[in-house]
Amino acid sequence: MSRKWSISVPGSTANLGPGFDSIGLALGLYLNLDVTIHDRWEFVHHSVHLPEKFTVEDHLIYKVANETAERYNVSLPPCKVDMWSELPLARGLGSSASAIVAGIEITNQICDLNLTIDERCRLASKMEGHPDNASASVCGGLTIGATLPNGQLELINVQDIDAAFAVFIPNVKLKTEEARKVLPANYDKAYAVHASANANMLTAALILKDYKRAGEFMEHDLFHEPFRANLIPNYHEIRQIAKDAGAYGTAISGAGPTLISLISKDRVESFVARMKPLFPSYDIKAVHVDTKGVQVTISELVE
Repeated sequence: MSRKWSISVPGSTANLGPGFDSIGLALGLYLNLDVTIHDRWEFVHHSVHLPEKFTVEDHLIYKVANETAERYNVSLPPCKVDMWSELPLARGLGSSASAIVAGIEITNQICDLNLTIDERCRLASKMEGHPDNASASVCGGLTIGATLPNGQLELINVQDIDAAFAVFIPNVKLKTEEARKVLPANYDKAYAVHASANANMLTAALILKDYKRAGEFMEHDLFHEPFRANLIPNYHEIRQIAKDAGAYGTAISGAGPTLISLISKDRVESFVARMKPLFPSYDIKAVHVDTKGVQVTISELVE
Protein backbone atom coordinates (compact mmCIF):
# COMPACT_ATOMS: atom_id res chain seq x y z
CA MET A 1 0.00 0.00 0.00
CA SER A 2 1.41 3.37 -1.03
CA ARG A 3 0.99 6.77 0.53
CA LYS A 4 -0.15 10.16 -0.66
CA TRP A 5 1.02 13.31 1.08
CA SER A 6 -1.36 16.27 0.63
CA ILE A 7 0.46 19.51 1.43
CA SER A 8 -1.19 22.90 1.75
CA VAL A 9 0.94 26.06 1.96
CA PRO A 10 -0.54 29.54 2.45
CA GLY A 11 0.60 32.43 0.33
CA SER A 12 1.75 35.59 2.04
CA THR A 13 2.24 39.29 1.88
CA ALA A 14 5.46 40.93 3.00
CA ASN A 15 6.41 44.34 4.39
CA LEU A 16 2.92 45.83 4.97
CA GLY A 17 4.59 49.12 4.14
CA PRO A 18 7.58 49.93 6.37
CA GLY A 19 8.24 46.40 7.71
CA PHE A 20 10.69 45.92 4.85
CA ASP A 21 12.18 42.39 4.53
CA SER A 22 11.10 41.68 8.11
CA ILE A 23 7.30 41.47 8.41
CA GLY A 24 5.30 38.69 6.77
CA LEU A 25 1.64 37.77 6.98
CA ALA A 26 0.10 34.47 5.86
CA LEU A 27 -2.95 34.88 3.62
CA GLY A 28 -5.83 32.54 2.88
CA LEU A 29 -4.69 31.86 -0.69
CA TYR A 30 -3.05 28.47 -1.09
CA LEU A 31 -0.59 26.31 -2.96
CA ASN A 32 -1.82 22.70 -2.71
CA LEU A 33 0.15 19.59 -3.63
CA ASP A 34 -0.58 15.87 -3.78
CA VAL A 35 2.70 13.94 -3.61
CA THR A 36 3.22 10.23 -4.28
CA ILE A 37 6.41 8.22 -4.69
CA HIS A 38 6.92 7.48 -8.39
CA ASP A 39 9.38 5.80 -10.73
CA ARG A 40 10.59 9.22 -11.93
CA TRP A 41 10.08 12.87 -11.06
CA GLU A 42 6.90 14.30 -12.58
CA PHE A 43 5.05 17.58 -11.98
CA VAL A 44 1.44 18.05 -13.11
CA HIS A 45 0.11 21.62 -12.97
CA HIS A 46 -3.66 21.96 -12.55
CA SER A 47 -3.92 25.76 -12.29
CA VAL A 48 -3.73 28.78 -14.56
CA HIS A 49 -1.41 30.32 -11.97
CA LEU A 50 1.26 27.69 -12.63
CA PRO A 51 3.55 27.71 -15.69
CA GLU A 52 2.50 25.65 -18.71
CA LYS A 53 6.07 25.06 -19.87
CA PHE A 54 8.85 23.95 -17.55
CA THR A 55 11.50 21.30 -17.11
CA VAL A 56 11.69 19.10 -14.04
CA GLU A 57 15.32 20.06 -13.46
CA ASP A 58 14.43 23.77 -13.32
CA HIS A 59 11.29 23.35 -11.21
CA LEU A 60 11.74 25.28 -7.96
CA ILE A 61 10.07 22.60 -5.83
CA TYR A 62 12.28 19.88 -7.35
CA LYS A 63 15.42 21.92 -6.68
CA VAL A 64 14.43 22.79 -3.10
CA ALA A 65 13.35 19.23 -2.23
CA ASN A 66 16.65 17.82 -3.46
CA GLU A 67 18.72 20.58 -1.84
CA THR A 68 16.97 19.79 1.46
CA ALA A 69 17.76 16.09 1.05
CA GLU A 70 21.43 16.88 0.39
CA ARG A 71 21.58 19.22 3.37
CA TYR A 72 20.32 16.50 5.71
CA ASN A 73 22.18 13.68 3.93
CA VAL A 74 19.09 11.61 3.11
CA SER A 75 18.00 9.85 -0.07
CA LEU A 76 14.83 11.33 -1.58
CA PRO A 77 12.99 9.00 -3.98
CA PRO A 78 11.46 10.47 -7.16
CA CYS A 79 7.91 11.74 -6.77
CA LYS A 80 4.86 12.64 -8.79
CA VAL A 81 3.62 16.05 -7.67
CA ASP A 82 0.15 17.29 -8.62
CA MET A 83 -0.16 21.02 -7.98
CA TRP A 84 -2.97 23.54 -7.64
CA SER A 85 -2.34 27.22 -6.88
CA GLU A 86 -4.37 30.28 -5.98
CA LEU A 87 -1.18 32.38 -6.10
CA PRO A 88 -0.42 34.21 -9.34
CA LEU A 89 3.27 34.30 -10.17
CA ALA A 90 5.37 37.45 -9.68
CA ARG A 91 2.52 39.43 -8.11
CA GLY A 92 3.88 39.93 -4.59
CA LEU A 93 1.80 37.21 -2.93
CA GLY A 94 4.60 34.84 -1.96
CA SER A 95 4.35 32.31 -4.80
CA SER A 96 8.07 31.50 -4.73
CA ALA A 97 8.24 31.36 -0.92
CA SER A 98 5.28 28.96 -0.81
CA ALA A 99 7.01 26.73 -3.38
CA ILE A 100 10.19 26.74 -1.27
CA VAL A 101 8.21 25.80 1.85
CA ALA A 102 6.45 23.04 -0.13
CA GLY A 103 9.75 21.65 -1.43
CA ILE A 104 11.20 21.48 2.08
CA GLU A 105 8.03 19.82 3.36
CA ILE A 106 8.13 17.10 0.67
CA THR A 107 11.56 16.00 1.87
CA ASN A 108 10.63 16.50 5.52
CA GLN A 109 7.66 14.13 5.13
CA ILE A 110 8.95 11.47 2.76
CA CYS A 111 12.35 11.18 4.44
CA ASP A 112 10.96 11.41 8.00
CA LEU A 113 13.21 14.33 8.93
CA ASN A 114 10.82 15.55 11.65
CA LEU A 115 12.02 19.13 11.19
CA THR A 116 10.79 21.60 13.80
CA ILE A 117 8.96 24.78 12.83
CA ASP A 118 12.12 26.75 13.66
CA GLU A 119 14.26 24.53 11.45
CA ARG A 120 11.81 24.83 8.54
CA CYS A 121 11.63 28.61 8.97
CA ARG A 122 15.41 28.97 9.04
CA LEU A 123 15.92 26.79 5.98
CA ALA A 124 13.11 28.38 3.96
CA SER A 125 14.27 31.88 4.88
CA LYS A 126 17.84 31.07 3.88
CA MET A 127 16.70 29.76 0.50
CA GLU A 128 14.33 32.68 -0.04
CA GLY A 129 16.92 35.26 1.04
CA HIS A 130 14.86 36.93 3.78
CA PRO A 131 12.45 35.70 6.46
CA ASP A 132 9.21 37.56 5.71
CA ASN A 133 7.24 35.46 3.18
CA ALA A 134 8.83 32.11 3.99
CA SER A 135 8.31 32.25 7.76
CA ALA A 136 4.69 33.36 7.34
CA SER A 137 3.98 30.41 5.03
CA VAL A 138 5.51 27.98 7.53
CA CYS A 139 3.93 29.39 10.71
CA GLY A 140 0.75 31.14 9.61
CA GLY A 141 -0.30 34.48 11.10
CA LEU A 142 1.97 37.50 11.41
CA THR A 143 5.73 36.97 11.59
CA ILE A 144 8.39 39.52 12.49
CA GLY A 145 11.89 38.30 11.75
CA ALA A 146 15.49 39.47 12.04
CA THR A 147 18.84 37.80 11.56
CA LEU A 148 21.51 38.28 14.22
CA PRO A 149 25.16 38.95 13.26
CA ASN A 150 25.98 35.28 13.85
CA GLY A 151 23.39 34.31 11.22
CA GLN A 152 20.78 33.12 13.70
CA LEU A 153 17.21 33.89 12.64
CA GLU A 154 14.92 35.18 15.40
CA LEU A 155 11.17 35.16 14.82
CA ILE A 156 8.12 36.40 16.67
CA ASN A 157 4.85 34.84 15.52
CA VAL A 158 1.49 36.45 16.29
CA GLN A 159 -1.57 34.40 15.37
CA ASP A 160 -4.35 36.66 16.58
CA ILE A 161 -4.81 39.26 13.84
CA ASP A 162 -8.45 40.32 14.10
CA ALA A 163 -8.71 42.10 10.77
CA ALA A 164 -9.11 41.26 7.10
CA PHE A 165 -7.44 42.32 3.89
CA ALA A 166 -8.35 43.01 0.29
CA VAL A 167 -5.88 42.44 -2.52
CA PHE A 168 -5.80 44.32 -5.83
CA ILE A 169 -4.06 41.96 -8.28
CA PRO A 170 -3.25 43.53 -11.66
CA ASN A 171 -2.77 41.48 -14.82
CA VAL A 172 0.93 42.33 -14.99
CA LYS A 173 3.97 40.70 -13.43
CA LEU A 174 6.78 42.36 -11.50
CA LYS A 175 9.74 40.20 -10.58
CA THR A 176 11.30 40.87 -7.20
CA GLU A 177 14.74 41.44 -8.70
CA GLU A 178 13.33 44.17 -10.96
CA ALA A 179 11.59 45.84 -8.01
CA ARG A 180 14.84 45.73 -6.02
CA LYS A 181 16.83 47.47 -8.75
CA VAL A 182 15.03 50.77 -8.16
CA LEU A 183 15.92 50.93 -4.47
CA PRO A 184 18.75 53.21 -3.29
CA ALA A 185 22.03 51.63 -2.25
CA ASN A 186 22.17 53.77 0.91
CA TYR A 187 19.87 55.86 3.09
CA ASP A 188 20.73 59.10 4.89
CA LYS A 189 20.97 58.60 8.67
CA ALA A 190 18.06 60.87 9.63
CA TYR A 191 15.94 59.35 6.83
CA ALA A 192 16.71 55.82 8.02
CA VAL A 193 15.85 56.69 11.63
CA HIS A 194 12.48 58.07 10.50
CA ALA A 195 11.84 54.99 8.35
CA SER A 196 12.73 52.67 11.21
CA ALA A 197 10.42 54.52 13.62
CA ASN A 198 7.54 54.03 11.18
CA ALA A 199 8.26 50.29 11.05
CA ASN A 200 8.33 50.14 14.87
CA MET A 201 4.95 51.86 15.06
CA LEU A 202 3.42 49.54 12.46
CA THR A 203 4.59 46.46 14.39
CA ALA A 204 3.42 47.75 17.77
CA ALA A 205 0.02 48.79 16.36
CA LEU A 206 -0.54 45.35 14.81
CA ILE A 207 0.31 43.56 18.06
CA LEU A 208 -1.94 45.93 20.04
CA LYS A 209 -4.75 45.40 17.46
CA ASP A 210 -4.84 49.14 16.83
CA TYR A 211 -5.64 48.60 13.17
CA LYS A 212 -6.51 52.22 12.46
CA ARG A 213 -3.01 53.24 13.51
CA ALA A 214 -1.47 50.22 11.75
CA GLY A 215 -3.15 51.34 8.54
CA GLU A 216 -1.78 54.84 8.99
CA PHE A 217 1.78 53.53 9.21
CA MET A 218 1.25 51.06 6.36
CA GLU A 219 1.03 54.18 4.19
CA HIS A 220 4.16 55.82 5.61
CA ASP A 221 6.92 53.56 4.40
CA LEU A 222 10.20 55.23 3.44
CA PHE A 223 12.33 52.14 2.71
CA HIS A 224 10.87 50.98 -0.61
CA GLU A 225 7.44 52.29 -1.62
CA PRO A 226 8.53 55.81 -2.66
CA PHE A 227 10.95 54.22 -5.12
CA ARG A 228 8.62 51.49 -6.38
CA ALA A 229 5.43 53.53 -6.67
CA ASN A 230 5.99 54.26 -10.36
CA LEU A 231 6.30 50.52 -11.07
CA ILE A 232 2.86 49.83 -9.58
CA PRO A 233 -0.20 50.45 -11.81
CA ASN A 234 -2.67 52.96 -10.28
CA TYR A 235 -0.70 53.07 -7.03
CA HIS A 236 -1.81 56.54 -5.85
CA GLU A 237 -5.36 56.21 -7.18
CA ILE A 238 -6.05 52.88 -5.47
CA ARG A 239 -4.61 54.08 -2.14
CA GLN A 240 -6.81 57.18 -2.15
CA ILE A 241 -10.02 55.47 -3.27
CA ALA A 242 -9.49 52.62 -0.80
CA LYS A 243 -9.00 55.11 2.05
CA ASP A 244 -12.17 56.97 1.02
CA ALA A 245 -14.06 53.63 1.05
CA GLY A 246 -13.02 52.81 4.62
CA ALA A 247 -9.69 50.98 4.36
CA TYR A 248 -7.37 51.62 7.29
CA GLY A 249 -4.42 51.68 4.92
CA THR A 250 -3.04 50.28 1.66
CA ALA A 251 0.48 49.14 0.83
CA ILE A 252 2.39 47.28 -1.85
CA SER A 253 2.18 43.54 -1.25
CA GLY A 254 5.77 42.34 -1.14
CA ALA A 255 7.61 43.73 -4.15
CA GLY A 256 4.30 44.29 -5.97
CA PRO A 257 2.54 44.88 -8.25
CA THR A 258 -0.37 43.74 -6.06
CA LEU A 259 -1.67 46.27 -3.52
CA ILE A 260 -3.18 45.15 -0.22
CA SER A 261 -5.62 47.05 2.00
CA LEU A 262 -6.20 46.51 5.73
CA ILE A 263 -9.92 46.58 6.60
CA SER A 264 -12.19 45.50 9.43
CA LYS A 265 -13.62 41.99 9.01
CA ASP A 266 -17.22 43.18 8.90
CA ARG A 267 -16.56 45.61 6.04
CA VAL A 268 -14.20 43.72 3.76
CA GLU A 269 -16.83 42.04 1.55
CA SER A 270 -18.73 45.28 0.90
CA PHE A 271 -15.40 47.05 0.31
CA VAL A 272 -14.43 44.53 -2.38
CA ALA A 273 -17.85 44.79 -4.02
CA ARG A 274 -17.43 48.57 -4.15
CA MET A 275 -13.90 48.39 -5.60
CA LYS A 276 -14.52 45.85 -8.37
CA PRO A 277 -16.45 48.13 -10.79
CA LEU A 278 -13.93 50.94 -10.19
CA PHE A 279 -10.95 48.77 -11.22
CA PRO A 280 -12.41 46.20 -13.66
CA SER A 281 -9.02 45.08 -14.97
CA TYR A 282 -7.95 43.95 -11.47
CA ASP A 283 -8.69 40.71 -9.67
CA ILE A 284 -9.88 42.14 -6.35
CA LYS A 285 -10.66 39.73 -3.55
CA ALA A 286 -11.12 39.58 0.20
CA VAL A 287 -8.56 37.41 1.98
CA HIS A 288 -8.45 36.23 5.56
CA VAL A 289 -5.31 35.75 7.61
CA ASP A 290 -4.23 32.10 7.57
CA THR A 291 -3.39 30.95 11.09
CA LYS A 292 -2.29 27.36 10.45
CA GLY A 293 0.71 27.67 8.15
CA VAL A 294 1.85 24.63 6.20
CA GLN A 295 -0.47 21.63 6.69
CA VAL A 296 0.05 17.98 5.75
CA THR A 297 -2.48 15.14 5.45
CA ILE A 298 -1.26 11.58 4.81
CA SER A 299 -3.55 9.02 3.22
CA GLU A 300 -3.05 5.38 2.26
CA LEU A 301 -3.69 4.51 -1.39
CA VAL A 302 -5.18 1.15 -2.26
CA GLU A 303 -3.31 -0.33 -5.20
